[in-house]
Amino acid sequence: MTTLKQDAVIIQPSRGLFHLDLGAVCHYRELLYFLVWRDIKVRYKQTVIGGAWAILQPLMTMLIFAVIFGRFAKIPSDGLPYPIFAYAGLLPWTYFSQAIGRSVAGLVSDASMIRKVYFPRLIIPLALTAAPVLDFVLSFLVLLGMMAWFGITPTRGALALPLFLLLAFLTALSASLWLSALNVRYRDVGHTIPFLTQIWMYASPVAYPTSLVPEQWRLLYSLNPMAGVIEGFRWALLGNKSPDILAMAVSAAVVLVLLAGGILYFKRMERTFADVI
Repeated sequence: MTTLKQDAVIIQPSRGLFHLDLGAVCHYRELLYFLVWRDIKVRYKQTVIGGAWAILQPLMTMLIFAVIFGRFAKIPSDGLPYPIFAYAGLLPWTYFSQAIGRSVAGLVSDASMIRKVYFPRLIIPLALTAAPVLDFVLSFLVLLGMMAWFGITPTRGALALPLFLLLAFLTALSASLWLSALNVRYRDVGHTIPFLTQIWMYASPVAYPTSLVPEQWRLLYSLNPMAGVIEGFRWALLGNKSPDILAMAVSAAVVLVLLAGGILYFKRMERTFADVI
């Protein structure tokens, strides 16, 4: 008979498909904080302008959109100045694309830690999805300055902004759980992410309003969860028009389904990460 010390920890495989053990993530919350801080420091370490890169990306993209789509193509912007319209859509989208880009490669990048140390693997996509929130906050300050320049005052709907940011976080997390787990076994998944996010952006109302989508296609279009996030973000901050409650509800429902399925798939696959990675 083997006698275990009082502080010994026995690691056992999960039992059953729905044994998620999400409480372990809370137990290892200090590791979660460390990984978030590590990602932020590594991203801007030894850079010339540091955190200003978080502002330049959406700002330069907005200027290109304003010239190509706003001035040349004359895309409508729901009565808003096109730079404000485009930048307000780019903020949640940039956060989403950065979160996916970092999270998908996260498990492979931390392979040595996964092979040597036990911790809930769910912490890695969680940390890498949360880290770009800081970039979002920095870019959001620029948007407030642009609104002041154009004389636009935030509406009472701004109180709902945290809800749409949370929805963007859950959307990025759900996609990251599926794709990061797949990337462990099929490394070419990581190579498809830039192409996937580019296609996804043009399938989302970043450079154009949802009013351009034909009425008979609106419900199908709402299955894209980022459509509800971007339109909700614009409405909450700019109050340009009444939100499409049905579209937002459909988008939120899709996110919840993807998130639940992503957690189940990730937990099912994580038992093989150390062997495959």
